[in-house]
Amino acid sequence: MKEKGISQYKLIKEYKISTGQLDRLRKNGNVSTYTLNQLCKILDCRLEDIATYTEDKE
Repeated sequence: MKEKGISQYKLIKEYKISTGQLDRLRKNGNVSTYTLNQLCKILDCRLEDIATYTEDKE
């Protein structure tokens, strides 16, 4: 995000990404594929640049 000059504030206010989704991202929680897709578009990056798949060990 720093490289692209996009802050969390800008994601919330200009791109309408919810604070809940951002909080889940920070805490490695569940995030919708829609949100991941939007972030990739906003940041002009690939999914693997912002997320890693891990299996649920329950």
